[in-house]
Amino acid sequence: MIDKLLEAEFSFNQPEVKTLNGYDNVNYIVKNNSTKYIFKTYSYDKELFSILQAENELLLHLKGKDVDMFPDPIPFTDGTFIKVIEVDGVKTICRMLSFLDGKFLGDVEATEELFYSLGNFLAEMNLKFQKFDSYVLKARQWEWDIQYAHLNKKYLNDIVDPHNRNVVRYFFQQFEENVIPLLPELRKQVIHNDANEWNILTEKGKVSAVIDFGDLAYSQLINELAIAITYACYDKENPLDWIPFILKGYHSVSPLKDKEMKVLYYSIAIRLCTSVCNSAHSRKINPDNIYATVSEKSAWKMLYKWLRINPIKAENTFRKAIGLLPVLKTLTSEEEIKRRHMSISSVMSLSYEKPISMSGSAFQFMYDTDGNTFLDAYNNIPHVGHSHPKVVQAGQRQMAKLNTNTRYLYDLLPTYAETLLSKFPDTLSKVFFVNSGSAASDLAMRMAYAHTKSQKIMIMEHGYHGNTQVSIDISDYKFNSPKGQGQKEHILKNQIPDIYRGKYTGQNAGELYAKEAVKQIEDSSNPIAAFISEPIVGCGGQVPLAEGYLKNVYPAIRRQGGICISDEVQTGFGRLGDCFWGYEAQDVVPDMVIVGKPIANGHPMGAVITTNEIAESFSKGVEFFSSFGGNPVSCAIGLSVLEVIEEEQLQNNATQVGDYYKSLLTELQNKYDCVGDVRGSGLFLGVEIVNEKNQETNRTLAHYIKNELRNKYILISTDGPDDSVLKTKPPLCFTKENAKEVVDAIDEILKMYYNKN
Repeated sequence: MIDKLLEAEFSFNQPEVKTLNGYDNVNYIVKNNSTKYIFKTYSYDKELFSILQAENELLLHLKGKDVDMFPDPIPFTDGTFIKVIEVDGVKTICRMLSFLDGKFLGDVEATEELFYSLGNFLAEMNLKFQKFDSYVLKARQWEWDIQYAHLNKKYLNDIVDPHNRNVVRYFFQQFEENVIPLLPELRKQVIHNDANEWNILTEKGKVSAVIDFGDLAYSQLINELAIAITYACYDKENPLDWIPFILKGYHSVSPLKDKEMKVLYYSIAIRLCTSVCNSAHSRKINPDNIYATVSEKSAWKMLYKWLRINPIKAENTFRKAIGLLPVLKTLTSEEEIKRRHMSISSVMSLSYEKPISMSGSAFQFMYDTDGNTFLDAYNNIPHVGHSHPKVVQAGQRQMAKLNTNTRYLYDLLPTYAETLLSKFPDTLSKVFFVNSGSAASDLAMRMAYAHTKSQKIMIMEHGYHGNTQVSIDISDYKFNSPKGQGQKEHILKNQIPDIYRGKYTGQNAGELYAKEAVKQIEDSSNPIAAFISEPIVGCGGQVPLAEGYLKNVYPAIRRQGGICISDEVQTGFGRLGDCFWGYEAQDVVPDMVIVGKPIANGHPMGAVITTNEIAESFSKGVEFFSSFGGNPVSCAIGLSVLEVIEEEQLQNNATQVGDYYKSLLTELQNKYDCVGDVRGSGLFLGVEIVNEKNQETNRTLAHYIKNELRNKYILISTDGPDDSVLKTKPPLCFTKENAKEVVDAIDEILKMYYNKN
C-alpha cells in the first residue's frame, strides 16, 4: 500500500520501502533511484496537524542555509508538503523528508572532541532558530517540554517500584522549588527539544546533523542543553566528567548565562524523570513497544547517580566549564562556628573534629555547602529518608489547609491515632500525642505516678530518655555523667544486661541478669511506679538487652503494682527489621510505649501509647493538653511515614540490608582484633572498638575511625560509656551497596592505621 501511495504522490518508480521503529507514529525509509528519503505517517489529529505544519515551516526556514545539517521537506506532486491521506482506510497525516547520512551519536565512541562539537552544533542550531517564530509552538504545552514537567505526574503511579517512584517525586519537588520561580527570567525561543543520541548524527568524530524535529517547543533555551546532556551522558560512569565539554562547545558559540547554570542540574534531573515516567506509562499501555522503553535502564542509572551529586558541586562544575566564578559559601567553617556561638550556647555540641556545614539532603545522602555529598549511616531521625517527598508533600498540603490544636474536631487526629494503634497489641489502645520523645518520657512519668500513686522509678544503666528535667532524672546517661546532677533518691538503677562486657555472658545471661533485677525490685523499700528501658540501649553503646531479660523482669514489676515502659524512640517503626517494635524481640508486651524521633521523619513529634486502664487513671487528674501534640500537620506527616514504611517495605529492607551489613562487620571483626563486638539488629548496629592487647575500650581509635570516615564523606557516630562504640543507624532506605561502602571504608582506614603504627 505505501509503495503505491509513494508512486502516486511523488512519482516514484517502484521504490524500496522499509518500516522504522517509532515512539508513537510509523516511519519508513524509502529508496528511489539510489536516493533515500524518510516518509513519516501519523494518525490524524487536528492539533498534531498544526504542530507538523509549524515543524515544516521551521525546516523550510532552515532550507538551503546549511546543506545536510537538517532534513529538507520534500513536496508532493501538487507542491504541498503535508497531506491527509486515507491509508488502509485510516485518516493519516503524511510527509516526506530528505535522508541524512551519518553515524548516530549512540553508535560512536564518546570523545572530548565529539562532545565539544555537540555543544558547538547545538549553539549554532539555536542561533539559526532565533528568528523563527510560531504561535502554534508557543501555545504547545506537553509532557516532553521541561517547563511543563508537572504534566508527567499523572504517570507516577505507573512506576512499579515505590522507592523509584519516590525518587522521581523528590526531583519533581526540587524542580518546583529551585527552577519554577526562575523560569520567567530565563531566555526562551524555539528549540529542537529532543537532541538525544538517536537524533544526532556524526561524521569523522564530530556532530554533523540533527534529525526528528517532532518535539519542537517554545521553551527555555537552557532546556536544549539539559536534554542533550541527559542523553549524551546517561550511560557514562561519571556524568560530571563529560558535561563540561558540551558546555564549553556551546558557550564558545553562544554564551550561557549565570541563572541558566543555576537551573541546569535540576533540569537534567527532570528530563530523566520525564523519561522514566513515560517509559513506565508506555509499558503499562503497550508492553510490546520496546522502542518506548529502550533508554529506561540508562535513565534510572543516571537518575540515581544524579541523586548522589551535590547540586552545588554540579553547578560549580558547570560554571567552571564556561568561566564563571563558583558558588561560594559566605562564611568559612571557623566563621560559621564563631557566629553560631554568638547566639547559641557552646553546650550544644557539634559532630566531628571538622564540623560540617550542611546545605541539603535526599534519602540517605546529605549535601554540604562545599559541594560534597555524604553517605548518611548515622541519622535515624529521617527514618524513611531525608527530604522524603511523600512526607514533605503531606506537611506542605496540610500546612496550607489547617493547623490547629486538639480542642477542635478534625479527621486526621483519629485517623492517624487508629493507624498508629493498629501497629500495637489490642491492650495498647490509647495514644497521647506530644511534640518530642523527651516530652513523651516526661508525660509517661506523670501517667505512671497518677496510675500507681508511687514515685519510685526503676531505670536502666546508661539509659537515655530525653532532655526535660524529669527525663534527665530517669536517664543514667545524663545524671551520671561527670557534669550530671547525680542519681536522685526516687531512682532505682538497674545493671545493664550486657552479654559482651557485662558480668554474665553465657546462654542464660538474660535470666541471671533478670534474677538480680527481680531481687532489687523485691528489696525496694517503696513500691516501684514504673520500670523504663530501651530494648537496645543506644547510649550504652547499642547494647541489646540479653535474651529473656524483660520476660522475667516485667512480671516482677507488675506484681508490686508497677507498670512496664518500653522506650521505642530509637528502636521503633521497623528499624530492627525482624520486629516493628523492639520489645517484640523480648517476647513481651509493655504497659506503655514511648515513641519520638522517626515517628514523623524529623518533624517534632512524639507520643505515649498505653492501656485503657492507665489512660483512665490519668484522666482523673488535671486536664492534659499539648499545644502542638496531635495537630493536623503532625498527624498528616506521621500518617505519611507509616504509609512509606508500608509501601516501600522498609521494615523488610531493614532486615535484608541489616543482616548483610552485620555480616560484613562480623567479617571485619574476624579480620581485626580491635573490633571487639558487633551487635544490634536491622539498621541499628554497634561496633565496639577495643585495645587488641587487653580488650579494654579504645575511645581514641573509635574516634579516629569516625573522623576518617567523615573525611571519606561517610557519616557515623560513637557512643557508649567510654564513647568507644561505632554506632550506625541510617535511614531505612539504606542499601546493601551503601553498607558495603561503609565497611570497605572502615577496612581501608584500619589497614592504613596499622601500616602507620
